[in-house]
Formats: sequence, structure tokens, C-alpha cells
Amino acid sequence: MILLAVGVFATTAQALADGRDGYVFCDNGLRCMAAPCPSNSALDLTTGKIIKGVSIDIDGLPREDRALDLSDKLYDGKVVVAGSIENRTQTLNGKQSIQPWLVATGIERAARDSERSHCSAH
Repeated sequence: MILLAVGVFATTAQALADGRDGYVFCDNGLRCMAAPCPSNSALDLTTGKIIKGVSIDIDGLPREDRALDLSDKLYDGKVVVAGSIENRTQTLNGKQSIQPWLVATGIERAARDSERSHCSAH
């Protein structure tokens, strides 16, 4: 148990040393009839700002992080995701729009209840 705690601390410390920010991504309960939908949001733990309508890109996650039954944990906001927000251009129905994406680089730790207050599952 102590070894696991040291490993989690080392991973979090390394993420902070690398300048990566932590985010709590989740479903926020909002629904819409047409894209882009604001049904996901991410809490930036550094600034406290909630980014609405964000999508998540998990392609850059290490294999061990993707094996954590991640879709349910992300949907419910149960993990703190290391990464950065990137604006990407998308074309929907012939119209271009810029959408925020959380580009995930790692899973830092379990999210606290207070960090999940913007989530529908909270």
C-alpha cells in the first residue's frame, strides 16, 4: 500500500514538474439536439475554471491508464486527468467551428468529491 502511494505521488509530482495541468472531465448533464453539444465539461484544477463543451482525446494516454475502465470514470468525473486544453477546428454539416479538446497525457489520481461538483453524477 505504501509503495502504491509513493508511486501515485511520484506520478503526480512528475506531472506537475512537466508543467501539465490537472482536469476533472465529466458529463455535466446538459443535453442538446444538434452538435456541437455542451454535454461534457472539464474543471481546470489550476485556475478553478470550468470549460464547457469540451471533448477529450485519450490517444496519448499510456496503455496502463487506458486499461482502467476509463470511460465510466471519465463520464462520472472520478479521475484527475493530466493534459492540456487545445482548440481544434471541426467541420459539422459543412460549417466549421472551433471546439475545446482536453488532450490527456496521464491519469494523476482519483478526483475528490469537491472537484466533481460540476458533474451530473455528483
